[in-house]
Amino acid sequence: MAEQPQPISPIKNFFAGGFGGVCLVFVGHPLDTIKVRLQTQPKPQPGQSLLYSGTFDCFRKTLVREGVRGLYKGMAAPIIGVSPMFAVCFFGFGLGKKLQQRKPDDILTYPQLFAAGMLSGVFTTAIMAPGERIKCLLQIQAASGEIKYNGPVDCMKQLYREAGIRGVYKGTVLTLMRDVPASGMYFMTYEWLKNTLTPEGKSVSDLSVPRVLFAGGMAGIFNWAVAIPPDVLKSRFQTAPPGKYPNGFRDVLRELIREEGVSSLYKGFTAVMIRAFPANAACFLGFEVAMKLLNWVLPAAKELSHCHGSDCVNQMSDGPAPVPCS
Repeated sequence: MAEQPQPISPIKNFFAGGFGGVCLVFVGHPLDTIKVRLQTQPKPQPGQSLLYSGTFDCFRKTLVREGVRGLYKGMAAPIIGVSPMFAVCFFGFGLGKKLQQRKPDDILTYPQLFAAGMLSGVFTTAIMAPGERIKCLLQIQAASGEIKYNGPVDCMKQLYREAGIRGVYKGTVLTLMRDVPASGMYFMTYEWLKNTLTPEGKSVSDLSVPRVLFAGGMAGIFNWAVAIPPDVLKSRFQTAPPGKYPNGFRDVLRELIREEGVSSLYKGFTAVMIRAFPANAACFLGFEVAMKLLNWVLPAAKELSHCHGSDCVNQMSDGPAPVPCS
């Protein structure tokens, strides 16, 4: 079972979590670009080969054609959404735990932590869905050679002008299908690993930084093991021309299975798994550094806090762990 969560400061969680999320995006975005390009590359014509034969081929071609900047296409959109997304997620996870506690000192089981994590996924979808839509469109346009959008703001303006708010939020259901179970898996896995790695007779607050980073990185891998099939459907759906999939993700799923088989649901798997560990490790490290700084600058915030947060970061901090970003 997980240890009782410590009181947290929502303000400190917001800023520390936001900084951790920025670290995650910066470290993980290059492989996220590779993942999206692999997932959305067109089916080759008879006699032609795939545009990218795999993760490393896509990485090499992107560097040759676009340089390092090509690996960071569309990064502004997820970074802009990181801080509010993490803040909302922290409150969602804390609320999910609190709703399941009969008494404030109740210790939650792992299935209960999974359920609380799923609620956090629901909370973050409102921010994640448009950010993912914009990010994917910017990532694939560079590969196609047709520049339609001059950046995330221009992309959002054009999407809204063409299809209203529905155009901006295209793929919301698939984002929910990805983030709800994946967030549950992330939080539950982190708690399990954190408790497993705690030496007998010691507290989780005594966990070393390498162990915390290992737990966070592995939690990110478990998260993506659940998330990648709906993520493939989401990327394909969000970047498709208007009207191509009138029945939504069901049409995407049928087309992928019919034309490319079940293995198509795991496109970009290598890029995702290579990215998952360092990105989530960077996120936890950024969170811990920012939280320690905030605790030093604003020591009174801990006493003034009245809400429960996540105990999904090692208890060296008084706040929760950030969730994985796509």
